[in-house]
Amino acid sequence: SVPLAFLAIIGSVLGLVFEETIYRHETANWAAQSVGQDIANLIAFPTMLIAAYFAGRGSMRAFLIWMGLLAYSAYTYAIYAFALHFGPLFLAWVAVFGLSVYALVGASASLDATKVKDAITPGAGDRFAARLLVVIGSVFALLWLSEIVPPMLSGDAPEALKEVGLLTNPVHVLDLALLLPALVIAGVLLGRGHPLGYVMAPVLLIATFFLAIGIVSLMVVSAARGIESAPAVGVAVAILAVIEAVTAFRFLHRVAA
Repeated sequence: SVPLAFLAIIGSVLGLVFEETIYRHETANWAAQSVGQDIANLIAFPTMLIAAYFAGRGSMRAFLIWMGLLAYSAYTYAIYAFALHFGPLFLAWVAVFGLSVYALVGASASLDATKVKDAITPGAGDRFAARLLVVIGSVFALLWLSEIVPPMLSGDAPEALKEVGLLTNPVHVLDLALLLPALVIAGVLLGRGHPLGYVMAPVLLIATFFLAIGIVSLMVVSAARGIESAPAVGVAVAILAVIEAVTAFRFLHRVAA
């Protein structure tokens, strides 16, 4: 976690200070979103170091939070590595992406899902968390498909792609291929009382909470620069972040250690 967080924090600071160099090849829209994500990273990665410290001291609660932040990091830096132009931070982005994926795989392999379930006091919050995960996964899948399918049928590209100057939207790819199915699977497993659901649920709630912070941050930066954005979407995502944070807190509060 130390080299991972160090590279991410330093890279985000450099991105903010030297934006005109780091993001000089991006469109104004995509550069603003990158700056907003850099700001969110300065919240997420110090939190990762704190979680890693307490996880190393034996806290299962901190371990699950740490895994959620690793998932956030892998998702975020997949976008940095694949959807930003080559530049001076390219190797740092690749390193953070790789370290995040390997750390997440290692953490998953070393965790006993049954022990996690046994360490959690049963509560009515499980049902709410399960339903929330399924709803988030399903609603965003439908939202992204509504943006993708009409342009596909008309032979055109989504308008949002033209604004950011990308070939495809990395958020669509990562969400539809990985994140949204994982949310639905976690919700279903948790609803059925499967031990794996008790691992996936808090990890994904933490990951999506920090992803929501990133979305709100980049929308604020875009609005401040006069780039057209949807305030209603920003408010909705902020509300969702609060719900995710409260749900994750209630869930993790019942973890024994």
